[in-house]
Amino acid sequence: MANSAYTSGFNTDALFVPAKAATIYAAHENSLFLGGQLIPVVNAPNGVLQVPELAAVSATKLTSEASTGVDLETVLSADTKNTIVANLYAARSVVRDLGNVDPTEIGRVLGNSVSASFDADVATVLATLTSGTTGGTSVLDDVFGAVGAIRAAKEMGQLYGVVSADLYGTVMSAIGSTAYAGGDMFQGAALRSGMLGAIAGVPMFVSSYLSEGIAVFGQDAMRIGMQKNIDLEVARRAEAVGFDVVASLHAAVGLIDATRGIYLDYSA
Repeated sequence: MANSAYTSGFNTDALFVPAKAATIYAAHENSLFLGGQLIPVVNAPNGVLQVPELAAVSATKLTSEASTGVDLETVLSADTKNTIVANLYAARSVVRDLGNVDPTEIGRVLGNSVSASFDADVATVLATLTSGTTGGTSVLDDVFGAVGAIRAAKEMGQLYGVVSADLYGTVMSAIGSTAYAGGDMFQGAALRSGMLGAIAGVPMFVSSYLSEGIAVFGQDAMRIGMQKNIDLEVARRAEAVGFDVVASLHAAVGLIDATRGIYLDYSA
């Protein structure tokens, strides 16, 4: 076939592979959350994730039991069902058979679009964490208080923090650029370049999608239900004399336990 020798949008193979690679790469590199390092990602093949939240129970100290020799009493943990239904995020472009098209640029744009929509929804959920106390001597005092409140709620695991872009300067002027310096402990450009440092042992990241607030949370505060990670499909569109290029993501984030996170709201 004569057209097989041409390099243009008409050649699906020439378009599909680099466009897909660029889409997936851009989406994950520019997202704080799709990689699952801050909020755990759980596969949900049918698009619905049910996360059980089990209440704490009390242990028995056998060495001081009231009735020696009696079987250990059983305990039953109360459970709360948390259902996360995956959303469908998509971005579409049409590439006509005109040649001189760089498919990686199309992939970057589509990947960034999908990841931006998802991160914006995560920021919305972050703002629903337990309200923290603001107005301390400095923003550091507020963060210290948030960490203390989470620890008081018996969350002793690793905590993470997300700072809105408009508070970045305030936080950095309070902690300095070297004393709390970050590092390359995380994968993904957004996590590496977005890490502004660690406060009270909490790695802090800056986000463009959080507005005038700081979120501090443990990994069990939220879950991401993932039906299908970032993907890209190409289909012939004769009416446009070209190809439809569609990037998509089937996922959603849900709040599981608000007491394992604190949101400091500075918008008032």
